[in-house]
Amino acid sequence: MRRFSQRSHLVTLSEINITPLLDLAFVLLIIFIITTPLLTQSVDLKLPNGGKPDMPLTKRDIRTVEITSAGQYRFEGGEMRLRDIITDIARDFRSNPRLVVYIRADKACRYEQVANLLDGCQKYKISRYSLRMDPTPPK
Repeated sequence: MRRFSQRSHLVTLSEINITPLLDLAFVLLIIFIITTPLLTQSVDLKLPNGGKPDMPLTKRDIRTVEITSAGQYRFEGGEMRLRDIITDIARDFRSNPRLVVYIRADKACRYEQVANLLDGCQKYKISRYSLRMDPTPPK
């Protein structure tokens, strides 16, 4: 701290010089401005024209099928046979072509059960389905 003498008494200057802090802030800002576009840049693709934009989903556009570890199928909250599930989904798909089938399969179930469900969906030309997973990583 500096002390200035004025006539008969000493005055202490207790202000912080913020010029170096501002210089540091501006340098960091410039670094972030330069590096941010480099981090978000992806592969430059020129996609062909055509197709339709994705339609937003509502709850009535989604049907959820669950497969337990024992190989049992559940649809709309109740246990059902695969044949009945496929029939119900096909009926719903005819009335709502925006239908998406969410498939929630236990990780201990056999892959054959999932494949049978996908095969049944493809048989009725239902090509919009989503294999659901737990987003939390294992500990």
